[in-house]
Amino acid sequence: MSSKPKLALYWAASCGGCEIAVLDIKEKILDVDAFFDVVFWPVAVDFKVKDVEAMQDGEIDLCLFNGAVRTSDNEYMAELLRRKSKIMVAFGSCACEGCIPALSNTTTRAATLDWVFADSPSTVNPDRVMPQTATETPVGTIELPEFWETVRSLEQVTDVDYFVPGCPPQAHQIWAVLEAVIDIMENDKPLPPKGTVLGAGDKTCCDECPRERQEKKIKGFVRIHEVIPDPDQCLLDQGIVCMGPATRSGCGGLCVAAGVPCRGCYGPAPNSKDQGTKMVAALASVIDSDDPEEIDRILDGIVDPIGTFYRFSMAHATLGRVTIGAPDSSGNGGES
Repeated sequence: MSSKPKLALYWAASCGGCEIAVLDIKEKILDVDAFFDVVFWPVAVDFKVKDVEAMQDGEIDLCLFNGAVRTSDNEYMAELLRRKSKIMVAFGSCACEGCIPALSNTTTRAATLDWVFADSPSTVNPDRVMPQTATETPVGTIELPEFWETVRSLEQVTDVDYFVPGCPPQAHQIWAVLEAVIDIMENDKPLPPKGTVLGAGDKTCCDECPRERQEKKIKGFVRIHEVIPDPDQCLLDQGIVCMGPATRSGCGGLCVAAGVPCRGCYGPAPNSKDQGTKMVAALASVIDSDDPEEIDRILDGIVDPIGTFYRFSMAHATLGRVTIGAPDSSGNGGES
């Protein structure tokens, strides 16, 4: 058996971009392979769940778990890999904060399934046949995971040691994290405090932004396709909603440098529990009006506030509709 430290990577409810981002470290992936024995990475190698189930508890040294928890299968894999891993890392925005999948927490499980399987213009399903957890067929029973009412982040279902934000995490940050882990394991150095956010900065995206900031006084909001922004001026100054004031640094300000507003993928700014309310507070301080009706008109210019302010952090939203609790008999979690 290999004496190298064991590495696992897994993809739950997400787009898979975090899996691809690991390959963005390019030739350094060879250094990872040289140091680690990759024992589970189903998106890239033909590993089976039974391979993990057969391992001793704690046998995996490091697990990078990306994706939110949307189904009973996601939860099973999260708990299985937690039990088998010494270090569990929430890797990417979906695992850290729920990300895009968690936007469905603004509606119901039933409405989501109705749209996907019956009501979408691209769907032909006149009998409104819906997925079932168990379906009898002539060749046996087909089983599907339970689709939950609520999308949860990884730490809302199991214990997490560290967090690596980003949608996906930037390649240089991924390598910085892996390089640090290799150094710790190779030289028997102490681990960072549990709960540390790795591969990110300790300021806001605004601190990385190269654009010129002035005193913001906003009379109205516009969408990015409606204007040609000044390439040197702060986008928020120009009335374009930019999540930079409420977002943790670490990405290098890539979007804003390219003329695209920050969407918030590196999660809440340090010392901020709720990204959305942080951004609302930031906007409240820059709207140039004391008249309630005019303020309402200005705010009406923000299209899809929930999707804007909680695009990446809905699972942890303070004002969300869900209180996370222990799963009930249907596996849906404690809803309220």
